[in-house]
Order: sequence, then C-alpha cells, then structure tokens
Amino acid sequence: MRYLSMSLLLGFNLFLTAAAFAQNKTNLHHAENSSPAVNARIELPNGWSLTPAGESVPLSSDLPLNMALSPDGNYVAVTNNGNGKQNIDLINLKEKKRVQEVPVGTAWLGLTFGKKYPYLYASGGNNNIIVRYILDKNRLINKDTLTLGLPWPKDKISPTGLTLDEKNKRLYVVTKENNALYACDLQTMKPIRMISLSAEAYTCVLNPVLPELYISAWGGRKIWVYNTHLDKLVDSVTVEDHPNDMAISCNGKWLYVANANSNTVSVVNSSSKKVVETVNAALYPDAPIGSTTNSVALSADDKTLYIANADNNCLAVFDVSKPGHSSSKGFIPTGWYPTCVRVWGKHLLVTNGKGMSSMPNPNGSDPLGGKYNTLYKKSDTTRSKPFQYIGSMFHGTLSVIPVPTESMLNKYARQVYLNTPYTKEKELVASGEPGNPIPTKQGDVSPIKYVFYVLKENRTYDQVLGDMPEGNGDSSRCIFGRHVTPNAHALSEEYVLLDNFYVDAEVSADGHNWSMAGYATDFVEKNWPSNYSGRGGTYDFDGSRAVANPTKGFIWNYCQRAGISFRNYGEFMDNGYPTISVLKDTTHYCKNYPGWNLDIQDIYREQVFEHDFDSLVQAKAVPHFNTVYLPNDHTSGMSKGSHTPLAHVADNDLALGRLVEHISHSPIWKEAAIFVLEDDAQDGPDHVDAHRSVAYVISPYIKRHSVNHTMYSTASMLRTMELVLGLPPMSQYDAAATPMWGCFQPTADNAGYQARPAYIDINARNIVWNQSAIQSAQFDFSKADAIPDLPLNEVIWKSVKGESSMMPAPRRSAFVRLTLDKDDD
Repeated sequence: MRYLSMSLLLGFNLFLTAAAFAQNKTNLHHAENSSPAVNARIELPNGWSLTPAGESVPLSSDLPLNMALSPDGNYVAVTNNGNGKQNIDLINLKEKKRVQEVPVGTAWLGLTFGKKYPYLYASGGNNNIIVRYILDKNRLINKDTLTLGLPWPKDKISPTGLTLDEKNKRLYVVTKENNALYACDLQTMKPIRMISLSAEAYTCVLNPVLPELYISAWGGRKIWVYNTHLDKLVDSVTVEDHPNDMAISCNGKWLYVANANSNTVSVVNSSSKKVVETVNAALYPDAPIGSTTNSVALSADDKTLYIANADNNCLAVFDVSKPGHSSSKGFIPTGWYPTCVRVWGKHLLVTNGKGMSSMPNPNGSDPLGGKYNTLYKKSDTTRSKPFQYIGSMFHGTLSVIPVPTESMLNKYARQVYLNTPYTKEKELVASGEPGNPIPTKQGDVSPIKYVFYVLKENRTYDQVLGDMPEGNGDSSRCIFGRHVTPNAHALSEEYVLLDNFYVDAEVSADGHNWSMAGYATDFVEKNWPSNYSGRGGTYDFDGSRAVANPTKGFIWNYCQRAGISFRNYGEFMDNGYPTISVLKDTTHYCKNYPGWNLDIQDIYREQVFEHDFDSLVQAKAVPHFNTVYLPNDHTSGMSKGSHTPLAHVADNDLALGRLVEHISHSPIWKEAAIFVLEDDAQDGPDHVDAHRSVAYVISPYIKRHSVNHTMYSTASMLRTMELVLGLPPMSQYDAAATPMWGCFQPTADNAGYQARPAYIDINARNIVWNQSAIQSAQFDFSKADAIPDLPLNEVIWKSVKGESSMMPAPRRSAFVRLTLDKDDD
C-alpha cells in the first residue's frame, strides 16, 4: 500500500512565499460574519486564520453538515444541524441566493436528491424519521415521511447518512445509535429490512456498476460491503480512524474514504476490496491529529479529488487520475470548519460549519423581553428572552469557489500555509528563552518534576477577577469578587495574574476533550449540539463513549507511553469508576475521590486529596502528573435546598487555596507547578469575550507579583505541561500554541502559600422559592452542563445581585485582526 503525503510534494517555495506574506500586513479594526475581500485575513480566537476563497452565501443557521445538488443542477439543499434552528436551506446557485428555509425540527447529516425525480430525502435526526420533499417551482414541499421508530428516547436509532437506489426503488439509511443499516421501500415509504452493524455508521454510497453498498464505520475503522442482490453484508475493508464521508468513481472501481481522526483518505479498489493508497491530507508530513479530514468529492472526470480538512479550514486537492499513484496539487482556503465539499460544474461548493469568523454578540442574554431564536434544553423550552448563545450564533456559510487554475491553486496554497500557526518546526521546538524552567524541546530537562493540573467549571474572567485593577477587568460584571474568591485573588496577586487567557471549547462536552487532549474529534463537534439543544442523544463525552475519543487517547495515555507516572482525582469518573481504560488501574486514580456531584463540597474533595497525597509523599511515590477535578464553581443555581451559588463558589475557592497551601508546604514543592483552568467559560458575562476565562499558574519558579497580558489558551497550558513532562504535542493545536514560559523565571522562590479563609458561609443553602428557584428546579444537574448555560448564568447573577437585577449581555468579541496581503503576482 502506498502512503502519500500532501505537504512533501508542494514545494519549499510555498513556505518562503508565506514567510514573505507575513511581512506585509495592514491592520484593520473589524470583521463582519460575511465574505471578506480578496486576500483579507481573519484571525480566529484560536490563533488560526481564514482567507476564504470564492463567494459566500450566508446560511440560516449553524453547523451545516451536508448538501445535495438538485437533478438539474440549479439548486443545492443544505442541512443545518447545530444547536440553533435545525432546518434545510434551499440555495439558487445561479443567483447565489438562499430562496427557502425549511423548518425540520431535528436533522442530522443525511440528505440526497433523486436523479430521476426531484425528490429530496432528509434525515430527521433523533426523531428517527426520513422526510421526503418534492422540489417544485423554487420551493421544497413536504410530501411524506418514512418512520424508522418512535422519537428519542423511546427508540434510540438516530439515522445518519442515506443513499438512493432508484432503479430498485430502495432507500438505504444507516444509523449511529442502534448501529444499523435500514433498507426501505420507496413505494410504501417503509423499512423492509434492518441489518445490525458492529459500530456507529456515518454514511453509505452505492456502487454505480456493482450491486454493492459501502458503509463507513465511524466507530469501527472499516468500510462494510453490503450486497444489494443478496441483501447481506459480504465483506469489509480496514481503513484508518473515523471513516466518514465517501466518494466513488463513475466506473465504480475506486472508493475514496475520508478518515477524520487520521488526517487521511483511504483509496480502495472495489474489486479487490483492498486499500491501494493512503493519502495524507495534512499540511505537513507526520503532523499530529487535527486536520479532521471529513468530506471528499471527485471532479466529473474522476481525475481530481477534493478533501475538506475541517480543523485546517481548507480543501486539499489531489490528482487521482492514476489511483495508487496520486499526486498533490495544492490547498484551497475555506471558511471556518468546512464540513462538506461537492463539485458543481466548474465550481466547488463548500459548507463552512462555523461560518467566516467569530464576531460581536450585541444580543446576548438580554433580559428586556422578546423570544429566543434557538433551542436550548428541554428543561428550558418555556423561556422567552432574546439571546445569542455561543453554541448557535456562528451561522454557517456556503462557499462557491471557481475551480482554480494551477497558478491560482499555488496562490491559494500559500495562503493556507500562512493561515496555519502549526508548523513542524513549532512542534519540534517551541518558543522560549535560555534558562527558563519551561523547555523548548521535548526531552529537555526542567527543574519542575511534579505537575498538578486542576480543572474547574465554567467561569469567565470578569465573573471572578473583574474587580482586580491590575488586570483588564470590568467590576460591574464581577459577581464572585474578592469577598467570595479570596484565594483566586491572592494567587493572582502573589504569583501571576493572567487576564488574556481563553478556553478553546464552547461547552463541557468539548471542553473536557480540549482540556485533556488538545482537540475535540469530529464525533464530539458534530454531536454535542443535538444533545445540548434538547433534540435527543446521550451525553457521550468525557471518555464515556469510545467513538468520541481521539485516536491516541488523552494526556494520561501519552504519560503511560512515555513511562511518566500519573494519578487522577475525579476527572473522567462516573459513579466512582474511570470512563477510560488508561485510568482503570487503581494506581492511576484515587477511588475515594468523588467525581461530578454538586452535593459534595469541594473542601471534602480537597481533604481526600490531602490524605492520598500525604500517603504518596511518605512512600516517596508522588506521580509526576496529577489531574484534580474541583467542579463546584459550576453551582446548582437557585435549586431549593442546594448550596447557594455564592456558597458553591466560595467552597470551590477555599478548596483550591487549601490544595495549593498543602502542596506548597510539602517536600516536593521546590520541584512542583500547579496549573488551574476552567474547562470552558459557558457564556458568562465578560466585557472582552465569553471565551475569556480565569487561569492560575503557581510554582516556586513563577515571576512573583506579575501581570501577564500574553494571549494564552487551553492549548497553551497543555503545551507548557507537555514540555515540562517531556511529552509530545497531542494535536496540531497544542503543537502550535504559545507555551506559558513568560510566566516563569529561572530562579526559585520556595516560600509556601497560606490559604485565605472563606469570608461567606460555604454551607448556606437556597431557601427562597422565587422564579429563579422554580427555573432551577427544572435543570438537570446530573451531568456537567446538562443544563443551558445562559439561563443558569442569569439565575446565578440574580442570586447575587437580586431577583429584579439584569445580567449584562454576554459579549462575543470580533476577536479578529483583518489583514490585507500584498498581491504577489
């Protein structure tokens, strides 16, 4: 089997030109969520940039996952599957205009037009239906519905991809909850056969020549082969991790399979059922995960393959005129998180899952009235106030890109490299300074031997540290100030204040993945919106479902492979047991330490930690990497009988202070560092951006009493710990991130920390029965963020400021720098 790297063949001139481009930038001040000017660069909150090619058609909602061209080629239907409105947009391609928005309720991925008749078939997500529309005079009209089962949670089916066999009047549908293939009769619109599969399925395609249907095993690293004459599975082909979208040549001989977790496309010979070639679509050879190769399309002559790299914000282009001997042609820049690519004549169509940029949020949780324009959780369907929620505000776009000439493709490729902060050089050698305790290379020695990584839940910078005049804070939004969080303030004053730190995640579903792997897989990114918007599906994250996990695992897996000792306190735990195998050895987790349970105080968790830690100190067996979960700053809102939000946060703060005090007075302190962050910021009030969050770094090697304004992120903190521990980056994101070496100095100050006492009653409980209490009673606190964050934040605000107070709208900064590159022609 041949393995082809995209980047090796592009040529060193791309890097030289990209470097030259970087010297010619003109700063602008603002960017709207629309198509930018030619060569305009939009910098995203994660440090990556966009220079989207072609024209942009705004879509009506977020996370478009798939599209289907009408038989006459005049229209394209796009299915929007995000946290907001789930619907189908009908686009007039000649006018490049959205002409219809079809409400669906629930939708997920599956979408196809018939070739003989203008019927559109669309997956109804967890409603477990397939809806058939007819295209008539510029409109999609609901014709009828095929039912696979009762809606979630009665039946857990969840149809995903589908395909038509019009000749035999069959519709084939695959699913990701009961893991099955359904063969359906198009005349009766009923399923006639169900075949069980051994893993979650993503989509299916028919061979145009052979009586074969190919099914991508999203959770199984294989392609199943189903014989449509025999009506049974007859074979399978092993591919790479997270196979999803597929394309097949017109002669039926070549099947191209995108592998999202591997940055690759498998080229399969349909006759021999063997992979003849694996195409690496990443920008650099041997890059870590992070390209998220998730869609493929062939040109009409089958000679060119287009590959959508969701997390690289680009298309990779290959010459596949000789399968098995393919060659790279270049890259094309797209919008943010491209999820689907299709060919329309002499144009490429690309759906961008997150649109064109991060942007301001002027209509956040406004308490003045109106109605929500997007769904939250089922527990929150009665609310009637306007807002812009981070999970649904980034409306997708459709890019219409003329198929580029060779010279244009070269220019596009240079832009893509310039947009990408990840390089192989950064992966191998990080930024830093001589003598700093944070190494610049994996394996270099650090005086820090023991790392403690503390995860908390869901607070923004202004909510906690907005009252500190030394930082960029807004005290009007500070509801958990010094009187509630004396230790957070003291740690920021005695060590380093970080006022420009941003979480990479939107919510806890992807937040714990980002915090523990520096990446969220396509399964996580594409599934959490359904769960969070109350459209069915279980909470399949935090290690609880294998298909959601990165190929090489989480930071504990990297420690295990490197021979670095580690121990876990509460993270990735469910009912007292670890959710992932790497933690299940009792030497790797503290069985007495509680996981998520807001009825248990964090000061109790800290006491359990102290007892366990002391026994390890006495045995001289303290692990070099330790994860500690302190979740109670999440709060239980105003739920009657639960601890008040102030008590929860004060308890969390006291636990953190005591933990730092205990470690800092231990024998290992002189070789230790403590890193603290929130898994996500969950849309709380912050005058800069709702991704901005609190973070703390504590060590004898910290520059004491300093303020650091450097832009850091979750990935930055991970990269710093990896360098200390001698671990490689886990993804392209932490490899590209700036390590936090600017917080450290070569000389140590071994003075210990003295925890501040709580100034308020940490045992206080909610006793008032008001509107906030009634609302809180409807929330589900059984899982992290199993409730809508904006309403919870408003409840928390009112609990502190008064029931009649008005919470400031969450702010979503443009967070971009638009730059114009000089034309190199």
